Amino acid sequence: MWGVRFARSAVVVTAGLSLLAALPGAAAAHVAHQGVGGDGAAEPETHASVPSTGDEDANSNHISLVLDPNGTVRATEVLTFSGGVPEEFTRTFVTRQPYDTDHDRLYEVTGVTARDGDGDPVEVRTAAGADTLDVTMEPAGAETVILSYEVSGTTSRIGRQLELEWVAVGGYSAPVASTTVEVDAPLPPLALSCAAGEPRSSIYCTSSDMGGHQALVARFLQADLEVGQTLSIVVGYPPDTAPGDPLLERTWSLSSAFSITPATSGVFGLLLVVLIGGLIVLIRVRGRDERALRTEAALGDHAPIAGTEDGVLRFHPPNGVHPGQIGTLIDEQADVVDITATVVDLAVKGHLVIEELPHESFTSVDWRLVRQPPPRDDEPRRYERLLLEALFHNRDEVRLSELGDTFATRLDDVREELYRDMVRMRWFARRPNVERNQWTVMGIVLTALGVLLTVLLAMYTHAAFTGLAVVIAGAAVTVGAQYMPAKTRLGSAVFAHTLGFRAYLHRADADDVPESQRVPLFSRYLPYAIIFDTVERWAQILATAGSAELDGDDLPWYHGPDEWRLDDFADSIRTFTLTLSGVISNTRQFRTLG
Repeated sequence: MWGVRFARSAVVVTAGLSLLAALPGAAAAHVAHQGVGGDGAAEPETHASVPSTGDEDANSNHISLVLDPNGTVRATEVLTFSGGVPEEFTRTFVTRQPYDTDHDRLYEVTGVTARDGDGDPVEVRTAAGADTLDVTMEPAGAETVILSYEVSGTTSRIGRQLELEWVAVGGYSAPVASTTVEVDAPLPPLALSCAAGEPRSSIYCTSSDMGGHQALVARFLQADLEVGQTLSIVVGYPPDTAPGDPLLERTWSLSSAFSITPATSGVFGLLLVVLIGGLIVLIRVRGRDERALRTEAALGDHAPIAGTEDGVLRFHPPNGVHPGQIGTLIDEQADVVDITATVVDLAVKGHLVIEELPHESFTSVDWRLVRQPPPRDDEPRRYERLLLEALFHNRDEVRLSELGDTFATRLDDVREELYRDMVRMRWFARRPNVERNQWTVMGIVLTALGVLLTVLLAMYTHAAFTGLAVVIAGAAVTVGAQYMPAKTRLGSAVFAHTLGFRAYLHRADADDVPESQRVPLFSRYLPYAIIFDTVERWAQILATAGSAELDGDDLPWYHGPDEWRLDDFADSIRTFTLTLSGVISNTRQFRTLG
């Protein structure tokens, strides 16, 4: 940032020399950079004296800086208190400055000591801030204090030159009338510049020169530095004068915190490979269903009946799957429609009778469920027994409108048993709800950790991009959790057979079954039609078959009021399933699935 000033160096030197001639009085004596402290060393001829303000009651400071071949600046300051010795005097060093958009430049100040003009130690306290180092001295009556220290990080290569840049005075705790800075190095200076005043000021200092015609030492003078004001210097040298690597520290910014580096890109790419690999595995496992559909769906696409020796047709669904099991197998969810279809299936198989109660037009319809003795030819599965207990709860009959808290609290057991049934039938290796929940929790936790990691990395490093990869991974796991419950090979085969059966129900008609056997068989079809969303079609087919086969207007498992006819069955069963689904949906366990 000082490069422009070097282009003006010749003009500056001329102006500075003119100003030197105009200033009143010349101080013939000053402390050389090698002999400060009264050790009697002779001052080199090239170190010409600099002017003073002539105010004998004003404080002054002479700073000698020597750049060694290793790039370290060895500094000696001679502070003279001419207007009265203060109890304390603080000298502030700038230790951090902005360098570019992504870095701060650091200056390391070490080895701070002080002594008076007689060589006796002076007490020194240091206090490091974020960007400064305060050095507080207690002169104890000494009019002269000699401060010594070393500075690293002042050099950097700018073009074909080595540039020494340093805030030679970071700020005094009291006004100083005259501050002189001399900079010596193994090679002569090539150019110089300075700025003085308030911090970050661009106003040129009082004067500067390079030691006359021989130009071996850079000199700077600043008059009347007020409290807190600074003096910054820049000196250009040949490139081989000293090492030129500044001390840089990356600064925080939104862009730098999420900077893309080879390391962050590598981690992100590795995680991407893992995600893609996991996706491929998931597609492969989930694709088992699609492969089974292509090869085995036809095995279920036929009438689910089989003849017996006495010529009676028996209902045989694919793989003996029950309606509630089919719904859970298809979408891995034990939901409202599965429970509703199971209630109808239990009625069809003779475990209960559904009675539609009399009602006036435009009034609510209600049903009474009447429990029947267990049929000898049908052993209910455990989830079916639990559902019967949830419905009746030690009663023989119950109205649908009376199902309340007892029914609600027991439905969760029914659903859990349906999931266990999936494992018991070996259609899933683990309960689908448990596996889905585990992956969902894992995804949420991973996402939260990714967010926390991203925030921490953004605050303290420049690798927050890596944290974003973890967030993406967590979100992917959370979304993919819904697809994690993969069926076993057997489960995929049963799934294919079931969908073949669905295709049959969508196109079959009454002609596939002899007239005398349509009511019991089509009644068995109906719960599956509820699962496959063809209930109205098969309810109408069943009502038509019942009108032809039955003497009365009641089905064996569904009774209507006195004025009710079988022609009303399609509307009645649709209303019943909707009402029962609403009752189930309003329970706490199934409210989210309604």
